[in-house]
Amino acid sequence: MRWIWIDGFVDFVSGVRASAVKNVTLSEEHLHDHFPGYPVVPASLLIEGMAQTAGILVGEARGFRHNVILAKIRSAEFDDHAVPGDRLRFDAVVESMDDRAAATGGIVHKNGASIGRVGLIFSYLDPAPGTAGFPDHNFVFTPQMLSLLAGFLNQSASRGDSAHAR
Repeated sequence: MRWIWIDGFVDFVSGVRASAVKNVTLSEEHLHDHFPGYPVVPASLLIEGMAQTAGILVGEARGFRHNVILAKIRSAEFDDHAVPGDRLRFDAVVESMDDRAAATGGIVHKNGASIGRVGLIFSYLDPAPGTAGFPDHNFVFTPQMLSLLAGFLNQSASRGDSAHAR
């Protein structure tokens, strides 16, 4: 099973922007080892949250036809850290997208305040038989991963809120 870091989407505009949230809880095992006695979310997981948010944004814009692979972290700066009890929000925007790659930028928020900025580059890998070392199916966008977006879109549709679910 794929590890999913975000809990769900709160905004999604196809090919433009997406916002996802993550509630940090002490029940997460990685927090017991990262600074024992003072559990802190590692910066790598803040980047992972942005990568999952932006990756789904890019993948959806491309019709989920490709595996969207994080190719490069262009930048990552954090002014604060998160601890259990905090609510994180990952606001991602598409900066550019073509037939081979996409660049995204984003802001990480903690309890409503900005704590970081992350710039990412994604490349596309087509699911194809014979691609060295890769499965011949879409291994990035698993049903569990796609259920996060589907849940948000279903809620938006039931509210009649089509502006966020374009």
